[in-house]
Amino acid sequence: MRLLRYSSGADNQNVATSRNPELIREYLTYLRVEKGLRPLTCEAYERDLLQFSEYLESGNTPLMTARQQEVAGFLEHLRTHGVESRSIARKLSCLRGFYKWLLLDKRISHDPTMNLESPDAWKVLPKSLAPAEVNSMLERAAIAAGHPEADSIALRDRAILELLYAGGLRVSELTGLCVADLSLDAGRVLVRGKGDKERIVPLGALCIKSLEEYLERGRPGLIRNGRANQLFLSMRGKPLSREWVWRLVKTSDSHASPHKLRHSCATHMVEHGADLRTVQTFLGHADIATTQVYTHLALGRLKAVHRMHHPRAKRVEETK
Repeated sequence: MRLLRYSSGADNQNVATSRNPELIREYLTYLRVEKGLRPLTCEAYERDLLQFSEYLESGNTPLMTARQQEVAGFLEHLRTHGVESRSIARKLSCLRGFYKWLLLDKRISHDPTMNLESPDAWKVLPKSLAPAEVNSMLERAAIAAGHPEADSIALRDRAILELLYAGGLRVSELTGLCVADLSLDAGRVLVRGKGDKERIVPLGALCIKSLEEYLERGRPGLIRNGRANQLFLSMRGKPLSREWVWRLVKTSDSHASPHKLRHSCATHMVEHGADLRTVQTFLGHADIATTQVYTHLALGRLKAVHRMHHPRAKRVEETK
């Protein structure tokens, strides 16, 4: 459902809101230049701010003078039109950043997003695949890559699937990798995440093997017109798009997606004993609150450890 029409500054004849597009552009410049956010992130913020700006037009209210009731009304508008709570939470986060910028720049005296509760975006655990489903998908890719007549494409596709799951990478992180980012002897890869923040991701033996075979026997057959820096290349020697990787994963398993493989990686780590701080670092989450979606997975293990080691945690019948 298309909730709102995005208006351009040229189409907007309302004097009270005529500065909205200009103000948004100024904020986006701040995000790109001073905060170092990536273009895709800035585009998402722009869409959210334009959507809120258009919502305010009905009340002849510019962004600068929006009140808490308008922000709350916008969030309710989204909810009643079926927008998922996670998306609403993201839009509220965008507005909070925008008004914090205005407040710090002393253009406004009050933040209209203050004290607004964020929707319970993480109430439901992001969907993940069962270990058996992931193993089945990776085994099929390994069989195709292990065929005596396996071509560069089969070797590349197996390496992509292994890396998405083993490293918990976002699809944009994977498509942005260069050969120089790999340190296979050390068993790790340098990943550039949101805001161009770098992190080191360790890799398992099977993932390392698939990458080694791709680099040795697969990637050379995909290079066209000289040298290429990108790790994963198309048949034409071009960097792969995010959409292409999404189609690859979907073709490998109709229930899977790149982001679902990322969630599966985190879920399986927590289920096998990883603590949330480790998972936060591994996934590149800036805020531990984002990782806490996996908290309930660790509760069962935490209870078991508590019962095993706390002197007063055992049931009465167990002490008899």
